[in-house]
Amino acid sequence: MLTNIDVRAPHRIAVETSVRLVSTVTPADLDRATPCAGWDLGDLLVHMTVQHRGFAAAARGRGADHTMWDPRTVADAVRTRPADTYAAAADDVLTAFAAEGVLDTPFALPEFGSDATFPALMAIQFHFVDYVVHGWDVARAAGLPFDIPADVVSAAAPIAFAVPDGEIRRADDSPFAPALTGPGSDGELDRMLRHLGRSPDWRP
Repeated sequence: MLTNIDVRAPHRIAVETSVRLVSTVTPADLDRATPCAGWDLGDLLVHMTVQHRGFAAAARGRGADHTMWDPRTVADAVRTRPADTYAAAADDVLTAFAAEGVLDTPFALPEFGSDATFPALMAIQFHFVDYVVHGWDVARAAGLPFDIPADVVSAAAPIAFAVPDGEIRRADDSPFAPALTGPGSDGELDRMLRHLGRSPDWRP
């Protein structure tokens, strides 16, 4: 990861793009298939929502509290009010990341290990890449265009390409599937998606 680079500006755009996409989602849409194997759109939005809550807690020094990362704490709200619940969680993480002094705060991220902590800049980069990719996931599941600025993709791509491939990607808890091959003429977003195990050609 590019630990000395502050990506909060493009990160905000990525998260706000995901909020616009999710704003179109109703409870009737939650059984739609997604590019995330084994997850319907409801499962994906529960994951995205609780990750916002967990990273917001980490930015405030409370990330070691495992309840902040428990999908059950948000599942009912997401499944009854998906757009509003997701928007509130996204606003929470954006507010937390913008707080004064946040870049001096070690982020406890227990999903990486019970005592795992990371420098703030690195943790925010993790979140940034996830929400470029998950925004694309939502767009594909909902049948919507993924309109994200090219400079946001360009900011995320070096971080995404630094994610190692190999057998670790085959583990049940791996956030990304093994990298896929594709034509060299693919655009930057498509190359990034393939590296993270997504097929740019995926459709429901």
